[in-house]
Amino acid sequence: MSVLINVSEFGWFTAAVERAAQFILEGKVIALPTDTVYGLAVAAQDTQAIKQLYKIKGRDQNKPLAICVNNVKSLCCWGKVDCLPSGLLDTLLPGPVTVVLERTSNLNSALNPGVSKIGIRIPDNEFVLNLCKRLGTPLALTSANASNEHSSLAPEEFQSLWPHLAAVFHSGRLGDSTSLRAGSTVVDLSAPGKYHILRPGSALANTKAILEHFSVVEQDAYCALKAQNLFCGHGNID
Repeated sequence: MSVLINVSEFGWFTAAVERAAQFILEGKVIALPTDTVYGLAVAAQDTQAIKQLYKIKGRDQNKPLAICVNNVKSLCCWGKVDCLPSGLLDTLLPGPVTVVLERTSNLNSALNPGVSKIGIRIPDNEFVLNLCKRLGTPLALTSANASNEHSSLAPEEFQSLWPHLAAVFHSGRLGDSTSLRAGSTVVDLSAPGKYHILRPGSALANTKAILEHFSVVEQDAYCALKAQNLFCGHGNID
């Protein structure tokens, strides 16, 4: 049975971040809240922990994992941003958006092997941001549910996974909006001056408005489909 820790309890937040960091450094899998749904997380640079994450979730090995960092400066260590307009990432993030970029050589080669791109998140969630800051390394992140099941807005919705997790860090129900279950909006920004939406998610309209404000235009259908197949394999990030 995993440990349940309410990160929103008064006086417990800092200790909860430290405890989560220790679990991650030990190679354990934890659940945590994000700004959309609950997620499962491990250290992105820990190959054995990544394997365990796939096993617990029952996830297809061909489906890539996204990573999570705490600020745009950290993001630049793991994804190539040279082709992006200045200020774009600072406007999009933090928030319910996953940006897909060409990966850098800093990233664990065992994470999404054979995939040249990486999805990167900066969730607008204080607990996740503080945990990433404490670790100084990205988290590999996926939704807290068995593969092909609905994503979770409350800890009890993924209770079947609890026995396999080191801990469930939670802040109660994340909201009542069904749009949150759609997860983050996933957008491929790897082509200079262009974008393609890989998953509409919960922030589609705002994401498109920001991209168009920065004169980033939508890719044509053929190139977009090619980009989606290269990154998503047999399905989108969930």
